[in-house]
Amino acid sequence: MPQIVFLPHADHCPEGAVVEARVGETVLDAALRSGIDIEHACEKSCACTTCHVVIREGFASLEASDELEDDMLDKAWGLEPDSRLSCQAVVANADLVVEIPKYTINQVSEGH
Repeated sequence: MPQIVFLPHADHCPEGAVVEARVGETVLDAALRSGIDIEHACEKSCACTTCHVVIREGFASLEASDELEDDMLDKAWGLEPDSRLSCQAVVANADLVVEIPKYTINQVSEGH
């Protein structure tokens, strides 16, 4: 099973976390299953940017983003070349290192 290393984030995982991921599940689903509550205001429908993450290692193992995800990412705070929406980034066989950005454009947490 691939592992996802979540780098420390003050709100979501202050000490960082290493989670086992299932091939074929999204980075967001692996995080939520492991108690890392990444915001996902659109309920994983690729209609917002609140689940934006930066893939620090393993980016090339992910399938390419589609046009809809690219359009949404253009609106994300702190966009980087290795940014993805965690609701759309499907885990393959490689390990990943993921950074959750400090801010999102969502002004209020939806409390999922």
